[in-house]
Amino acid sequence: MYYLLVKAVASAIIIVIVSETARRNPGTGALIASLPLISVLGMIWLWRDTQDVARLAEHSAATFWYVLPSLTMFLVIPALLKRGVGFWPALLAGCVLTMALYASMVWAGPKFGLKL
Repeated sequence: MYYLLVKAVASAIIIVIVSETARRNPGTGALIASLPLISVLGMIWLWRDTQDVARLAEHSAATFWYVLPSLTMFLVIPALLKRGVGFWPALLAGCVLTMALYASMVWAGPKFGLKL
């Protein structure tokens, strides 16, 4: 239970650092958010828990392929905001598009030999 709490607190600290930094300087907050900190922590915890090279390699490769569909969200949201769409509708549109692209990746990935 203690280990789970440590993982949750470490993740929460990263989120707080990103949000507080972005409040003062959006570019720096974006830089920190773009770092694969959660992915790296996830790999560290997966390695600590399993010491399974194959599982870690699969996880890392799948993370790469899942990042690609999520990138569109970071193009759609600012484009909608600049056109006068409100924050919540823009966020919703970005999230819905990302979920649709994730579903497409899950469907199409194996057809191209990707193990997701």
